[in-house]
Amino acid sequence: MAIEKVAVIGAGVMGAAIAAHVANAGHPVVLLDIVPDGADNRNMLAEGALNALLKTKPAPFMHKKNARLVTTGNLEDNLDLVADCDWIVEAIIERPDLKQDLYRNLESVRKEGSIVTSNTSTIPLNVLMEGMPERLQKDFAITHFFNPPRYMRLFELVKGAETRPDAIEDLRQFADVKLGKEVVDCYDTPGFIGNRIGIYWSFVAIKSAFDLGLSVEEADAVCGKPMGIPSTGIFGLGDLTGIDLGPKVNESMLKELPDSDPFCQEYDPDHPMVSTIATMIDEGYTGRKGKGGFYRINKDGGRKVKEARNLKTGDYAKAAKPDLGSVKAGRKGLRALVEYDDAGGRYAWAILSRVLSYAASLVGEISDDIIAIDNAMKTGYAWKYGPFEQLDQLGVQYFVDRLTAEGLPVPAFLEKVGDRPLYKEEGRDALYMTVEGEYAKVPVADGAWALADIKRGSEPVLSNKGASIWDLGDGVACLEIHTKMNSIDQDVVAMLREAGKIDKKGFKALVIGSDADNFSVGANVGLALFAANAAMWPVIENSITEGQNALMKLKYAPFPVVAAPAGMALGGGCEIVLAADAVQAHSESYMGLVEVGVGVIPGFGGCKELVFRAMTNKKRPGGAMPALATVFENISTAKVATSAAEARDMLILRDGDDVTMNRKRVLADAKAKALALAENYEVPEQVEIYLPGPTAAAAFDMAVSGFVTMGKATAYDAVVSVEVGRVLSGGDTDITEPITEKKMLQLEQEGFMTLIHNPKTLDRIEHMLTTGKPLRN
Repeated sequence: MAIEKVAVIGAGVMGAAIAAHVANAGHPVVLLDIVPDGADNRNMLAEGALNALLKTKPAPFMHKKNARLVTTGNLEDNLDLVADCDWIVEAIIERPDLKQDLYRNLESVRKEGSIVTSNTSTIPLNVLMEGMPERLQKDFAITHFFNPPRYMRLFELVKGAETRPDAIEDLRQFADVKLGKEVVDCYDTPGFIGNRIGIYWSFVAIKSAFDLGLSVEEADAVCGKPMGIPSTGIFGLGDLTGIDLGPKVNESMLKELPDSDPFCQEYDPDHPMVSTIATMIDEGYTGRKGKGGFYRINKDGGRKVKEARNLKTGDYAKAAKPDLGSVKAGRKGLRALVEYDDAGGRYAWAILSRVLSYAASLVGEISDDIIAIDNAMKTGYAWKYGPFEQLDQLGVQYFVDRLTAEGLPVPAFLEKVGDRPLYKEEGRDALYMTVEGEYAKVPVADGAWALADIKRGSEPVLSNKGASIWDLGDGVACLEIHTKMNSIDQDVVAMLREAGKIDKKGFKALVIGSDADNFSVGANVGLALFAANAAMWPVIENSITEGQNALMKLKYAPFPVVAAPAGMALGGGCEIVLAADAVQAHSESYMGLVEVGVGVIPGFGGCKELVFRAMTNKKRPGGAMPALATVFENISTAKVATSAAEARDMLILRDGDDVTMNRKRVLADAKAKALALAENYEVPEQVEIYLPGPTAAAAFDMAVSGFVTMGKATAYDAVVSVEVGRVLSGGDTDITEPITEKKMLQLEQEGFMTLIHNPKTLDRIEHMLTTGKPLRN
């Protein structure tokens, strides 16, 4: 039975966010909670949660209109609302007795074949189902989301002894395709996979910092980027998730795990870590939601100053940037990090030696599959590499030898591995080590392949330093950008130009996309700064012409072009998306024309494309100015859509463009879209529009001048916006004169060249390259 309508019981932070993400997938969802004692509004908990979702940052909804799909109510008056739901998610307090009372009530109203799951992260399924009706046991599973559900991709799926296989398959399909999750099958063990390893890792990392005498800043510098951990580091992560959460999860794991587990063996209630955290909680230092945590923001002379807590004294002082040789050595890899003889190197080994051993010892207990364990840590804890990928980076034999030399136990699984890698490639196959110590093919789900699967053992059709073209099969080519952050340089433009001729190599469609985190962050502004400082104006002007020509040839190529953006598609990257016939975007695509941030305007057709879309939009309000004003605002404020749904509002996506929820499925969906368009494909007709010219430009100038007067824009913002307004209004035209795309491109180039000559634009570019932040000059 396909899942169409969902109910979430429990409108706490997690339950409400799960409901929001179901709505993001376009499905109706019922959100219910208890009736508070003495409440005038019996639905106040669910309604209050929904209102809070609309104000929460980062936003749980991909678009505020998705909130319309959420129906709120309470468990006393509105339990019947779940009667037609296909999936009922329980997300109430972590008490088995209360959960079981709820399940009994649900049994009286839920329809035959509906699936009931718990979002518990610690209570075993067999405990929840003890004494429950047989019908419920067949329809019951655990579906553990990670917080926040919109952004964290891990979805742990646990079945019981009686759970119907088709119920598990329905959940897996819905979570994968509709919710965009990395579905990991787990055994019914404490903490499942993510929290079993993640809680131990967090405990070890914090305890080791105390034991080795590292400061908060030093620990986060090591247990951060060098180890493939998010930049928060371990103490910053504690502040983010809430310091008061730590003792609760530790208590839960101590209760559920056997005494022989390393977590139980190492936990010492008298350790300074335990007393320090207890004191912080008592004082209200619970992290970002409290007065601060291991870090806090203080004010000094009206300026905000980040301070760090001294783990020994409890005092706060201005956070210092650590100077550890191990952190610098870590740029060469994990081996260099753990071998560096300083406090940071010893700290890194203290963490990795125990956490990687722990993960290896759990193979066969929490999962038979090292891929599942690696994926759980990457998508649930945002590690760049899973524990077994980290072992390969260190070298399994090196790791085992060092454990042995230090008298530490070697997990049985690693003894089977010996000196072999845990992952390797042979020809076109990617292989992984099984629990038996043999190699097997890494499974690739139908419709969820990566470009790496295509590239393995193959050669590109065309390639240079900036980009390559690959054969996806069935007559579809793929242009992959592979510069740093997929920025656009001369090599990328050259490959875009070559892509416009791929029909001559027998291809009938083109996809533009890659496996990278970002589609493209835009032009390589460092090259532009170098050329401008050297007064190489003809070179800059020619690069604009080349980029415009390449994208125009793609737009009017004799075959369909489908852009497949994911992550950031900014500036020139967004302009590539705008030039495509169609878009298959990942739901978490952040797109916008941001060039004004570095003092220029879009030069590869971005202004032209949005103006043409706005003026030919059948839904636009009457007259040219309302449509142009929206485009002007988006470009002059460097607005970025924070989801594919928001990009549709900005006309970056159009009718006919589609969105894929699961990042792993974007390229496969884009290929399918390209093949569908290739049948009976016709080159789009070129159109003309009519723009108001100087009168519109004057109106834009007045609006920006008002913002400057109010202090909402700088003087140079106004200078840049003048060029934006001149281009969007059509230059020195008249409303009766037709404007072609060629004319708009000419205006773009003129505006770009005017601004690149200005020293204040060069200041903006240099500041962005130096600090990563825009200069408000």
